Amino acid sequence: MKAVARFVVILSLSLFVLTSTHAENITADIYFNRAGTKIVSGIANVATGWMELPKNLAIWNEKDDQIVIGTINGLLWGMFHTAGRTANGALDFATFWLPTYPIPDPVFIWEDFWKETDYLGWRMAR
Repeated sequence: MKAVARFVVILSLSLFVLTSTHAENITADIYFNRAGTKIVSGIANVATGWMELPKNLAIWNEKDDQIVIGTINGLLWGMFHTAGRTANGALDFATFWLPTYPIPDPVFIWEDFWKETDYLGWRMAR
């Protein structure tokens, strides 16, 4: 009876060690994947943040029938999103070692050029 109990305890401990090792490997993969995504998006967003200006000019001129109002809206939103994407890129680059998601959505400006940028990515589990 003691041998059976000893066997069950050893088997339980070995399964626990194996699952915790597997969980550590998955956690390490997730960490390096998120950190890598964050540093790359940080560098890219600092370098391409200025592209928000022509992007927003195009989006707002497409939305509005009057070219003057579309251009004014596009310029204002473009300046706002240029500053936002560039600042978030610098923040992502500076904090890449924290395994969080990049903040801008879309993460890169070229992913969905006709989608308006938002900064709710920190709330979403992408």
